[in-house]
Amino acid sequence: MEAKSTSASSLRWKILRRSLVRPPSSNSEDKSEMSIQRISMKATHGFNLIPFHLVKDNVEENVNSSKKNVIDSSRDATLCYILPVSNAPSLILHQRVRDMAHLDDFEVCNRYDIDNTGLVCQWPSEDVLAHYCLSHTNIFRQKRVIELGSGYGLAGLIVAMTTEAREVFISDGNPQVVDYIQRNVNANLVRLVVHSTFFKEFHGALVKTIKSLLKEEGSCEAILLSPRRGDSLDKFVAEVKDSGLHFSTDEVYDAEVWRRHQRFIEGDDSWPNYEMDHCYPLLVRITR
Repeated sequence: MEAKSTSASSLRWKILRRSLVRPPSSNSEDKSEMSIQRISMKATHGFNLIPFHLVKDNVEENVNSSKKNVIDSSRDATLCYILPVSNAPSLILHQRVRDMAHLDDFEVCNRYDIDNTGLVCQWPSEDVLAHYCLSHTNIFRQKRVIELGSGYGLAGLIVAMTTEAREVFISDGNPQVVDYIQRNVNANLVRLVVHSTFFKEFHGALVKTIKSLLKEEGSCEAILLSPRRGDSLDKFVAEVKDSGLHFSTDEVYDAEVWRRHQRFIEGDDSWPNYEMDHCYPLLVRITR
């Protein structure tokens, strides 16, 4: 039997092992599943604010290649989002299937000194950010928009497809994620600038980047949606304040997001391991 005092680090190693090696299930491994779920902060559920369905498609044409190679995308899922906007087309999103890590992922992480956060799943904050953008399309009118650390690019694509933004930049530090972004851009026939920035995971570097992007004059702001994750968000906004920038933090910024959050807090079984600290994103607005 598994010891009750199993450490968090050993459970994380179990998560890695489960992703790389898939032996037949056994009763003993089933018993450890609950412990692994408790320690894993990877989002397997979401707020589901934008309707979508799975498109069964395991191969796709590589439109970027001069030779029309066929890519085996058995590790990928293709989702079709139905945007609740009049005359808006459906949005196609390619992303990695849950628990389909590959050794190549870790080799890329080591090579570029990054992690694979944007590759492992569609995080709840991205879901909420996409919904927020749909609900506030007017703030993007005639603006140049950049999404930092976009993951698969859902929010940035929605801004490009449903608003009157002048330009949309979608960025991520992981080159594999950038490849997914490019595929999603091609799938939706959207003209975007996709930029890989290779940010270090330090608050100071992110704050400096935001400050450099905010114009000295005129209407310009950075919008972030992030859970608290212990004292991580508090330390980040402290960096923002020390840099001379101004910020505001809102917990209740959208009625529908808050309603679903309250439902999860009260024990909705559709998101069994929901925790506000790690799952509910706060809205942070930063200006000069």
